[in-house]
Amino acid sequence: MCVVACGSWVLPPCASKGPNHKFGHASKAIPANQISAMALLLVGVVTTLFTVLVHSLIPPMILWGIRLHLGRGRAGTWFWDVILVMNFTLLVLAAHFVEIALWALSFVLCGEFSSFAPALYYSGATYTTLGDNTTVLSPRWRLLGPIEAANGMLMFGVTTAIIFAVIHRLIEAKFGLQRDPPQKTG
Repeated sequence: MCVVACGSWVLPPCASKGPNHKFGHASKAIPANQISAMALLLVGVVTTLFTVLVHSLIPPMILWGIRLHLGRGRAGTWFWDVILVMNFTLLVLAAHFVEIALWALSFVLCGEFSSFAPALYYSGATYTTLGDNTTVLSPRWRLLGPIEAANGMLMFGVTTAIIFAVIHRLIEAKFGLQRDPPQKTG
C-alpha cells in the first residue's frame, strides 16, 4: 500500500494512481501528524517492551544465584555476601547498558542519528535522566526522549527493588530470621 504525503495531509493510495482515477472521500485523508504520532508511540512502546523483557531475564538469574549461595552455606558470611551483591549489581548494570543500547538503536533506525556512538551517548544521558542539552531531536521524534527517561526511571526502580530484596534475604540468613515458605494448599 502506497501513501503519498502532500503538505500536511497524507492522501489515500487511490490519490497517487493518476489524473483519471477518482479520489476517495475527503474524510478518508489522514493528517500526517497523526501518522507521526502513531509511529512515535509505536517506537516508544516497542522499545520499552524490549527493555522490560531484558530486565525480566534478571530475577531468575538472581534467584538461581541466591539458592546457590544458600546451598553452599555462604549466606551470612560478610565476604561472600558482598561478592554476591557486587555480582548482582554488575549484572543489572549490564542489563541497563543493553537497554540503553536498544534505545540508541531505535534512535538510529528512526534516522535521528547517523551513527551508533552519538546515539548511545544521547540514549545513556536520557535513560539515566542526566539529560543532554547539546542534542535536540527532530520535532517528529522529540517525545521519545521523555518516554526513554520515564522507562529508565522505572527500570532503575525495579533494579533498586531487586538489590533490596537480595540484601534483605542475606540479612535474614545472617540473623536466622528465615521464615518457612508458605504451605501449598489445594
